[in-house]
Amino acid sequence: MNLSIEFFLRLAGAFVGAIILGFAGNTVAKLLQAPIIAYTSIFSLLGVLGGLILTPYFTVRPVRRLRQNIAVMPAERLLAIIVGIFLGLIAAALFALPLSLLPPPFRQILPILTAFFFCYVSVVLFTMRQNDLRGILPSMRTAPTTAQAANNGSDHDPFADAVLLDTSVIIDGRITDISKTGFIRSTLLVPNFILLELQHIADSSDTLRRNRGRRGLDVLGILRNEAPVPIKITDMDVTEVKDADSKLVALARHLKCPIMTNDYNLNRVADLQGVSVLNINDLANAVKAAYLPGETLRVEIIQEGKEMGQGVGYLEDGTMVVVEDGRSYIDRTLEVTVTKVLQTTAGRMVFARH
Repeated sequence: MNLSIEFFLRLAGAFVGAIILGFAGNTVAKLLQAPIIAYTSIFSLLGVLGGLILTPYFTVRPVRRLRQNIAVMPAERLLAIIVGIFLGLIAAALFALPLSLLPPPFRQILPILTAFFFCYVSVVLFTMRQNDLRGILPSMRTAPTTAQAANNGSDHDPFADAVLLDTSVIIDGRITDISKTGFIRSTLLVPNFILLELQHIADSSDTLRRNRGRRGLDVLGILRNEAPVPIKITDMDVTEVKDADSKLVALARHLKCPIMTNDYNLNRVADLQGVSVLNINDLANAVKAAYLPGETLRVEIIQEGKEMGQGVGYLEDGTMVVVEDGRSYIDRTLEVTVTKVLQTTAGRMVFARH
């Protein structure tokens, strides 16, 4: 359907371009006292070519881009823009009458400039305070839900306690262990476009990507057969956007449910759009045991550190332990004393001394 619309728009653009440039060629030929038919024909052909090539850039593609932006735009921002434009037009209308009394050309130009100015200022002001509109949106959504519950005889939302799974968290595999512990009680929801992305990765010609994709499919099989929490594959999609991450964020906003992911960029984008994110890496860092200076640990030194004489080992939970003067004890297990603990973006680091 989109292809046929674009095709007809190209034909219409070619027709319009031929007429406009044909008249332009006629005018140029008269000014240069050149053959009118030749100039008109050449300019008309240029108009046809330009219309066929450029028409989608002024019609279909801007509209498609606008639809994609609206699909992933937070509801409070969209409401802020609409309210800002509406109030800006009202303010411009109040100034239209006195400005129309000015002499030309000011009375023709200033009302239009005033409308653009007030709309711009209103949109900027309301988008700066868009978070204040979040209190309005829930009350606006309550009425349809109540009416629907009255019609259906039930107010239960099947996706009220669902968690959307991202490709990265499925391939990671730790979701299987977490689900078996019983800490997750929500329904794990896997959109069909995420499943297709996993299948595409599993069919990759690159060995590493192919193994990662197959691991993800195996994890889904384990979740379906062994996990105590329900897992569902849904056909729900967001056709306005193309890439899987944007689809996932838009679907999470529509269902009002969180996303479970390990993808840092997706985490940031979802957070900016007001979507809750469950990050397994954050969970892993949060449940690691706390170590205080003065405590003793047993750790095996497996490699040398970055600084002179340092040795590095790892605890069972993956915490890195940097031991001063531990380089000479590589491949040996030591009892060390904690000197300080650092929390970094990569995880927790423990510094100790033998």
